[in-house]
Amino acid sequence: MRKADIVIIGAGISGAVLAERYASTGKKVLVIEKRAHIAGNCYDYVDGNGILVSKYGAHLFHTNERDVWEYVNRFSDWYAWEHKVVARVGDKTVPIPVNITTVNTLFDEKITSEAEMQDWLERNRTAFADPQNGREAVLDRVGEALYEKMFRHYTKKQWDKYPEELDASVLNRIPVRHNLDDRYFSDVHQALPKGGYTQLFANMLQHPDIEILLDTDYFDIADSISGYEKLFYTGPVDRFFDFKHSLVEKLEYRSINFVSETHVVEFYQENSVVNYPGTDVDFTRIIEYKHFGNQKSGKTTVVKEFTVDEGEPYYPVPNPRNQEIYAQYKIEADKLPDVHFVGRLANYKYFNMDQAFKNALDLFDSLQVLPKTTAA
Repeated sequence: MRKADIVIIGAGISGAVLAERYASTGKKVLVIEKRAHIAGNCYDYVDGNGILVSKYGAHLFHTNERDVWEYVNRFSDWYAWEHKVVARVGDKTVPIPVNITTVNTLFDEKITSEAEMQDWLERNRTAFADPQNGREAVLDRVGEALYEKMFRHYTKKQWDKYPEELDASVLNRIPVRHNLDDRYFSDVHQALPKGGYTQLFANMLQHPDIEILLDTDYFDIADSISGYEKLFYTGPVDRFFDFKHSLVEKLEYRSINFVSETHVVEFYQENSVVNYPGTDVDFTRIIEYKHFGNQKSGKTTVVKEFTVDEGEPYYPVPNPRNQEIYAQYKIEADKLPDVHFVGRLANYKYFNMDQAFKNALDLFDSLQVLPKTTAA
C-alpha cells in the first residue's frame, strides 16, 4: 500500500501548484500522472531540429494577477512576449483580435480613429440585450459580415458546432479592439519562461517530499492508496465517476490532432501563429515555434492543428446539454469532503493558464486550517 498525506491526480498546472504548496507545509505528497511526463498540456521539449516546441500547442502566459505573477517567477526566469496572431481570410491577412486594421483590410474602409471604429461597429452590429448563444454574442459585438468571415466557420472547425450551438461565453472571450493595438492579449504581464515550461514545472516539483509516478493511471492503482488526508483530482470529471451519468449522452470534449512538419527554410510564415478561419483548409491554425524566444536553426518546425472529437480531452464543450450532465457530476463531487476536483477537465470549465494557477492557489489557501488563538 502506498501512503501519503496528499494525493494528487495529474501533474499539470493545478496538480503541480497543489503539490508544491502542500510540500512546502511539510506534507508528504504523491503525484500520479497518466502521461510519461510532467507539465500536462504545457509540456515542451527540444525537437530534432533543435527547436523548443510544445507537444500540445502553444501556451502563452499572460495575467493581471499580481500574486500569480509573483508565484511563477519563483520557479523560472521569464522573457517578455507580447503575443500576436494573424488570420488568412481569403487572399488577405489580418490581425486578430479584430481591430481597425482588420476592418480596413477586409472591407476597404479608411477608419483612422477609435470613434470611427466604434461608429462602424455600431452601424454593423445586430444588438442583443442578452445574447443566448455564441452567434448572438458575436453579432452583438461585430455584426454579420465579420461573423461570417472570421467566426462562423472557425468555430465549427474548433468545436464541431456552429456558434449558435455553443454558450455565449465561448465567443464572449474573444476581444474586439477599437484601435490599432494588434496584441492578442492586453494583460499587464505577458511573458514566456526562459528554457520552456517543462523546466518551470520541474522546479515546482523538485521538493524532496513530492513523489511522482509517471506512466501511471490512478484508476489502476486506486485500491493500493490509503491514509491520505486529501485527494485532488484534475482529470475528466466523468471518468472519476466511471461515466455513471453519461450512459445515454456523454460529456463532450474536444481534442487536437497535431501534425508536425519540418521545412528547410529560415521561416515558413511571418508570424508564430496564423489562424485559418475559412473552409478552404481543415486545420484551425499553424504554429511556427522558431519565432518564440529568437531561436536559431537551419530548419524550422511548423505544426498544423486539427481539432477532433476523439483523443486526449483538451476542451470542455460548453452548451446547455453538457452543463446539465456536468451538474449531475457536481452533485456527486460535493458529497466527497476529502476529494477536491480542480482544473479545466474536473470542473468542466475553460481556464486560461493564469486562471488555472490562481484557482489552485486559492483552493490551497481556502483549505488551510488556521491555528486557534489563545486569549491572553
